[in-house]
Amino acid sequence: MTAQPIKTDVAVVGAGLVGLSAALAMYKLGLDVTLVDVQQFNLEAVETTDWDQRIYAISPQNVHWLKYLGVWQHLNPRRVTAVQAMQIWSDTSAQPITLDADEVNADAMAYILEECALRQAMLKEVKAQNLHIQYGVAERFSMQNQQAVLGLDNGQLIQSDLLLAADGAQSWLRQHANIAVTEKDYQQTAIVANFDIEISHADIARQWFRQEQSDQSEGPHCGILAWLPLPGRRVSIVWSAPAAYAQQLMQLDDAAFTQQVMQAGNAALGDMTLLGTRAAFPLHLRKAAELVQDALVLLGDAAHRIHPMAGQGVNLGFRDVIALADILQQRSRYQALHDIRLLKQYARNRKVDVLSMTALTNGLYHLFDSENLMVQKLRNWGLQQTNQPMIRRLLVQTAIAR
Repeated sequence: MTAQPIKTDVAVVGAGLVGLSAALAMYKLGLDVTLVDVQQFNLEAVETTDWDQRIYAISPQNVHWLKYLGVWQHLNPRRVTAVQAMQIWSDTSAQPITLDADEVNADAMAYILEECALRQAMLKEVKAQNLHIQYGVAERFSMQNQQAVLGLDNGQLIQSDLLLAADGAQSWLRQHANIAVTEKDYQQTAIVANFDIEISHADIARQWFRQEQSDQSEGPHCGILAWLPLPGRRVSIVWSAPAAYAQQLMQLDDAAFTQQVMQAGNAALGDMTLLGTRAAFPLHLRKAAELVQDALVLLGDAAHRIHPMAGQGVNLGFRDVIALADILQQRSRYQALHDIRLLKQYARNRKVDVLSMTALTNGLYHLFDSENLMVQKLRNWGLQQTNQPMIRRLLVQTAIAR
């Protein structure tokens, strides 16, 4: 027996951070929401003493928004670190450039927390608001009578006025809609791991732009190492390194890998001890040619994926949701949720932000990947020029506002 179609204002496909936030944001607008995901998940809080390898730096603006959604209040404050400053080294600088929240009288530059903790907080709010959840794999998608119709592998149909694709970098909805993607392989791998440390991090994030030697036959390649402060004497690292060099690092035993991390960071925090295991994933630049098509809207990684050097991936996805919610909130009572004028406005609004972050991260990658001596001299000179009070304040204000 075929199940009756589910009729809803908005269907959100994908229960990652961006998808969950989108479902909550649409609910906040007073819309009927159905959240769709491929697998069942636990809506109950799961406390753990382990530390998740997936760490995010959430901007103060997005923290304010997460509070509005009712999410931030569910977090355990003992698992969140407020970043007070950031120190940046180039491959030739002995002293770092320091960007400090105090320069603009801000509470913090960012807030570091684990992916699992933020997702669990979102799920708590999803449960509190009794949002409708439907499990299944998307198999069919079409437009019928000005509605998006999504068919799942269990035979369930979902009819919605607006369909939000938050189903990740390999988005099935994006592919099914034949939306083209611009893609670039950075030929880099990001290694993530957590460590106990000897010396307090003092709530400072640290980042090194380095020239890595991947093997004897190749010249130097761009490597970016970030140490993000976790609660207590712990840090999480993200090491974006040439693929061959990253493979060598991943093949080291724990002690040797830890020594490489310490050496690359000039042993700034003393002895380090690996917590748990490490993980690695390849880095790509991806950008969808279109963000909207009929009643379909792409969000988060389904729309764009950038280099993690600026820590803006999930923040960029949250800003997608914020922009869409703002536009829908301002629509007239006579406009449908999928009114093409509204959705094109969303696409236009997101274009500048996405392009600027793509240009920034992609530009820095090429700048530090260059083997040209003149480029190397210019980039290091340019980095040092940012170490002026007015420029530092501007950089801090920009970081906090995103």
